[in-house]
Amino acid sequence: MSKLLVAAVALSFATPAFADYYIVHDSTTKKCTITESRPTVATTKVVGPDGTVYKTREEATSAMKTVKVCEER
Repeated sequence: MSKLLVAAVALSFATPAFADYYIVHDSTTKKCTITESRPTVATTKVVGPDGTVYKTREEATSAMKTVKVCEER
């Protein structure tokens, strides 16, 4: 029982590491941001190569530099 409890506690700390990151473009502000959830507002959409989902914020940040709509400011 205690091994199960230890595993559950360890997993609860590890959960944020499994977050997905999206590059999102807001058509109202004309800015790109990185979010941890898929956009639900009509003025925002996932951009990038085929709406790629990134496993780390660093990957998303690096990829955002290559997205054409994010370069135009």
